[in-house]
Amino acid sequence: MIGRISGILLEKNPPQLLVDCNGVGYEVDVPMSTYYNLPGIGEKVALFTHQAIREDAHLLFGFGNANERAVFRQLIKISGVGARTALSILSGMTIADLAQAVTLQEAGRLVKVPGIGKKTAERLLLELKGKLGADVGAVAGAPRDDSQSDILNALLALGYSDKEATSALKNLPAGSSVSDGIKFALKALSRG
Repeated sequence: MIGRISGILLEKNPPQLLVDCNGVGYEVDVPMSTYYNLPGIGEKVALFTHQAIREDAHLLFGFGNANERAVFRQLIKISGVGARTALSILSGMTIADLAQAVTLQEAGRLVKVPGIGKKTAERLLLELKGKLGADVGAVAGAPRDDSQSDILNALLALGYSDKEATSALKNLPAGSSVSDGIKFALKALSRG
């Protein structure tokens, strides 16, 4: 199994790269999150990799960090989610956004990713719950309790962006009820 490669970046054709490792050129497919952070052609690059061996092909997928590769591996374990779909998910949203969507069980955020339908989104939420949402969700700034989750969902339903709603939650007084929290957050958003 090839777990990491480093070498000279020869070609960049989204989503595929060609990396020269001591005279051997490896074709590596990467999510756009990794692609945008690549060095220029002719410079050194190091990628964490996942190798998939199929009957008709040997494929190599590259990632800018080990966390991204770990999430990719979680995604491809889910029935109906192949490597291309997993790359599409990682290209369409950050790991933090994915973790928050899993924590809050928001299928609508996943459906926005090309290639993800409602049933696949629901399956992803079900399969990733407890594996991704709880641990990475805390890093993503997800709400810490049910009342904050309800307040966030109410703000999103009112049309506020994820960023606006999450920032409004940060300023809530501790122990606010859902109705008081919504009122307080709306006042803060109308001022800001």
